[in-house]
Amino acid sequence: MPLADPKSLKVNISTGSGVDIEWKDGHATHYSFQWLRDACPCATCEEERKKEERQPGQPPPKPATLLPMYKAPVKPVSAHGVGKYAINFKWNDGHESGIYSWDYLRLMCQCAECRQKVPLSNVQ
Repeated sequence: MPLADPKSLKVNISTGSGVDIEWKDGHATHYSFQWLRDACPCATCEEERKKEERQPGQPPPKPATLLPMYKAPVKPVSAHGVGKYAINFKWNDGHESGIYSWDYLRLMCQCAECRQKVPLSNVQ
């Protein structure tokens, strides 16, 4: 059984505003789609972050080019549940291998209260 369990989940694909989770213990969390994509827990993304010494949710460095190419804002094309323990997104950049468990999402809560309890540098 997961340590964290959502009471309600709203994936706001059409508005692009992100994901809102109300946990069964009454806590509420909002995740922007950009943060979720930058915190993808799949092995490939974990390896890239490790090489670049980034924390989950921290964006990759921008290339130093004179004329940066336009990049559409990241957002999911679709989202679906994975059993009773996680959610998976298919992103507009083609990526779709990350499985965001409820435990992972709760641990990575971005609210001020939770960030004070568990500094991101302690999460690996």
